[in-house]
Amino acid sequence: MSSFLHQRPLQSTLSYFHEPSSHPSSTLAQKHPSIFNRAGLLVLLLVLVILGVFMPWSEMHEGIFWSTRPALTKWRDYTLAQAASVVAKNGTVIVCAVSQPYLPFLNNWLISIARQKHHEKVLVIAEDYATLYKVNQRWPGHAVLIPPAPDTQTAHKFGSQGFFNFTSRRPRHLLDILELGYNVMYNDVDMVWLADPFPYLEGKHDVYFTDDMAAVKPLDHSHDLPPPGKKGRTYICSCMIFLRPTVGAKLVMKKWIEELQAQPWTKSKKANDQPAFNWALMKTSGQVDLYLLPQKAFPTGGLYFKNQTWVQETKGMHVIIHNNYITGFEKKIKRFQDFGLWLVDDHANESPLSRL
Repeated sequence: MSSFLHQRPLQSTLSYFHEPSSHPSSTLAQKHPSIFNRAGLLVLLLVLVILGVFMPWSEMHEGIFWSTRPALTKWRDYTLAQAASVVAKNGTVIVCAVSQPYLPFLNNWLISIARQKHHEKVLVIAEDYATLYKVNQRWPGHAVLIPPAPDTQTAHKFGSQGFFNFTSRRPRHLLDILELGYNVMYNDVDMVWLADPFPYLEGKHDVYFTDDMAAVKPLDHSHDLPPPGKKGRTYICSCMIFLRPTVGAKLVMKKWIEELQAQPWTKSKKANDQPAFNWALMKTSGQVDLYLLPQKAFPTGGLYFKNQTWVQETKGMHVIIHNNYITGFEKKIKRFQDFGLWLVDDHANESPLSRL
């Protein structure tokens, strides 16, 4: 499958019209003079008229003269099962979900993963066709679109209905990959890897996750699901999750989907996917083997970017940094730049997508 994606040339109908001929045009004119006389021209014009009647110009333009059309069609029909089989290594897929406005963050995240030699496991779930085509143009086979998905150019703000619609698709994507039999790691793309996270996925637990609280925990804190907070639920982040293809992990994803359906976005209650994930963890905790990852390795942005004393005390222990506890596209970039974590300006050549 991999060789098919990376080596098979895409045939363009345009090449048909430029096929090299063993006869120069002058020879062709001598052998077939009738093609170039008035009658021949009339016949040619009639053929074009017939084509115009039976084939709309837009279709003829895209299907015959636009040489990139076959590539677009190929990726439009590319399935999740095909994509996962190409990128999976040692039974594991690393997944993110991205729309076009966040391509710079995708590239930044990919550079950090490439430095840990895990980028070939990455599958980009494109949430619009522009992202699907852009990624597969640069990095064939590493993006897939799961319909329906809008062709949007909007960077959805946290708390908006667009943001909810975008993030609420996540558990279905993850469940589908689990059903294919793969381990799956999900990351938001406003993250940066400073070290390899896989050694921290100890044991054979069903679901691994990180705390979203900024309060400092002991270095040897419990790996159990934390107790509920003021809102009656836990505060686990849905930004970094590792799942094994077990009955328990699938149960959590199904419950997450149910909770999202039970708590839809409204103008009065601007929901997002994270509370639903926490309710799902709480309601399945007695049936599922859950594992809280160490805070020192996977700190929330509210801790890493705001508590420099803690950062110094845990220096050398950080693995994945999440740029949350801040909203706004430009603000996130500025914060990454201030902390030396915005890599795309000087290290784009390290990304499989190069400079976007």
